[in-house]
Parts: sequence; C-alpha cells; structure tokens
Amino acid sequence: MRSLQASIRRHSALTYFLATFTISWGGAFLVAAPHLLAHHGITQSDAFAPVMLLGPSLSGIGMVGIAGGRAGLRGLLARMARWRVGARWYAVALILLVLILLVLLSMRALVSAAFAPNLFAIGIVFGLVPAFLEEIGCTGFAFPALSTGRGALSAGLLLGVLWGLWHLPVVDHLGAAGPHGAYAVPFAVAFVSAMTALRALISWLYIRTESVLLAQLMHLSSTGSLVVLGPAHVSPAQEALWYGVYAGALWFVVVLIATQSRLR
Repeated sequence: MRSLQASIRRHSALTYFLATFTISWGGAFLVAAPHLLAHHGITQSDAFAPVMLLGPSLSGIGMVGIAGGRAGLRGLLARMARWRVGARWYAVALILLVLILLVLLSMRALVSAAFAPNLFAIGIVFGLVPAFLEEIGCTGFAFPALSTGRGALSAGLLLGVLWGLWHLPVVDHLGAAGPHGAYAVPFAVAFVSAMTALRALISWLYIRTESVLLAQLMHLSSTGSLVVLGPAHVSPAQEALWYGVYAGALWFVVVLIATQSRLR
C-alpha cells in the first residue's frame, strides 16, 4: 500500500487526469448507454453532463488528500475561502463577461443581427455549478501539480488542452445550436481553443492571488456569460464562428498578459 501511495505521489498529475477522465467519461457513458442501446441517440436534454462534474472535484479532493494528507485538505479549503485579495482582482475575474459582450455586439454590428446577445438570466446557474466543482480539481490540484518543473504558462496551457478535451463527450450539446451536425468539428476546435486560453488566464489569476475562489469566479464569468448572453437563434455555422472569435479574443488577452507579466 505504501509503495502504491508513493507511486501515486510521484505521478500525481498523471493519476489525477486518469482518475478524472475515468470518472467523468465513464459516468457519462453509463448515463448515456440506455439511450444508445435503445437507439434513441443522445439529445441535448439528456442529463449526463452533471455526472461529468464528479471527475475533477472527486479526483482533486482525493489527490490533495493523498499528496498532502489532512494538512493538504486544510490548505485546499483555505485557498477556496481566500477572498481578501483586493478589489482589482475581482474586476479581473469578471472581465470575461465584458469580453463576451463586446464580441457579440461587434459581431452583431459587423456580421449579422443573429449574434445579438441574449439575456437568459437563469443561465447563471448552469455556470455556477461547473465553475465551483471543476476548479476544485483544476486549480486546487492539477495546476500546482503541473507547475512543478515547468513554467506557469506552459502548465496552464497543458492543463487547458486537457481540460478542453475533457469536455468532448458533451461539447456537441453545448450552446444554442447543439448538436452542431456538419459543424461539430469546427465548433469543438473553437471550444477547446477557447478553453485552453481561458485556463491560461485562470492560471495567471491564481498565481497572482493563490485563491481558488477567484479561479472559480473567473470560470463562472466565462461559462455563465456564455449561457446567459449566448445568442439564442444562431445556426451551427454561426455558433462555431462566434466561439472561434471568442477564442481569438481570449488568446489576444493571453499573449498580452504573457508579454507583460510573469505568466511564463
């Protein structure tokens, strides 16, 4: 048992991702399997997305406990409760709401009225739960583990790619136009690109504040705004396009910050 724990600690990041993908994808498959076996297909209303959230949260708590014991778990709770970080960092965490609004307003003016922002206020709930649970694992454990031996930017980008790929079982059912039919691959590429850039920004915010709470808030400001403001009547092609533009805007911010700060 001790040798197994020692091996897990040596390969803690790999163990975290194996556990996360197994729990999340395995849980999604178990929920979706009855529909697939009955040849009903998977629809947007199928509720397997919430099951996926168990992966990063349970794996994150488990790995923090294995790697750091009770002290590690107390430290995780302290980082999740760290709210005294200065008002400017709260403004930074919420800036993605403004960025999404600017993208949509610009696209409405320059491309099509179909990109007009929606106002689905209750959608904030759909962003709140993923933001809280996913960041327990992603920021609470995975980013610090990946940062060992590599720079913050490379750790954030690696985590971002893996985090983006983690969404694949549900990615075609996200947004107003899902499933996206012939545009499923372009939408998935745009989505993963956006999530990778977002993860780099969350990682930068975390190394500045050491607050998982602020990471959760920035996650919420993106995911919640995508649900609340996302245009309701776009076609699959239009949704892939606007997610791609949002990804480009996020990457612009990442490059700007990387050249001006210690996110390297």
